[in-house]
Amino acid sequence: MIDFTEEQIERYSRHIILPEVGGEGQSRLLESKVFMIGAGGLGSPVAYYLAAAGVGTIGIADADVVDMSNLQRQIIHNNERIGMEKVESAKKTIQALNPDVNVITYTERVTEENVREIIRDYDVIVDGCDNFPTRFLVNDACFFEQRTLVSGAMFRFEGQVTTFKPHTDREGPCYRCLYPEPPPAGLVPSCSEAGILGALAGSVGTIQAVEVIKELLGIGDSLSGYLMTFDALRMEWRKLKLRKDPACPLCSKEATIKDLITYDEACELRTAQG
Repeated sequence: MIDFTEEQIERYSRHIILPEVGGEGQSRLLESKVFMIGAGGLGSPVAYYLAAAGVGTIGIADADVVDMSNLQRQIIHNNERIGMEKVESAKKTIQALNPDVNVITYTERVTEENVREIIRDYDVIVDGCDNFPTRFLVNDACFFEQRTLVSGAMFRFEGQVTTFKPHTDREGPCYRCLYPEPPPAGLVPSCSEAGILGALAGSVGTIQAVEVIKELLGIGDSLSGYLMTFDALRMEWRKLKLRKDPACPLCSKEATIKDLITYDEACELRTAQG
């Protein structure tokens, strides 16, 4: 277990007094590594809370720069950073919050060529991306590298969160059990076309952060095998059972996908969380 400094004991005191966490659990968090895809609407609250919790290493991949339209929901950025690379802006915010955290930035898109090499260095992967090709790519890479994936998505006034870890949960599904293939191009409108309730990102992203911390600590009930949905207009959370697809092309005994697949950019549909 890590020998805490006086400052760390004070900083993490509310964790340490929790019997489910304690000093051992806080040490585990400080030694943990989490990789995040996206420093946008979902990535902002996830990164904030993981940093505050003392997750020792946070990797963030995002190829975009901060835009004025982002600030309505992407709270890790601010007005002075418009035009700055999102990963650098996120790093500044995280380091100002908690100097214990080592932030590794990737100013690039995750691709078929780099994703497996990147994620194998991390304990838990967080999907906060804004397009279907990346979502499927990350799911498949996590399956092949046996990494736990905490996935979030949102659209207009609705959001969803789940955890995928078929490598440890025999009956646990993967993302392709829910959606075997990306939807046809043009089916889902973009964020700029459909709009998004900014505060929704906080609700969904915070649940993702809670899931990540639970997975790192090995406590509580995982969302593996369940889909948590949130309707902000009705202020209604629902927990739906997700079953493993016995014909899943990726994680079933009849799997046909044996390597990563890169879908055409024509299939790239914004799902509104960016």
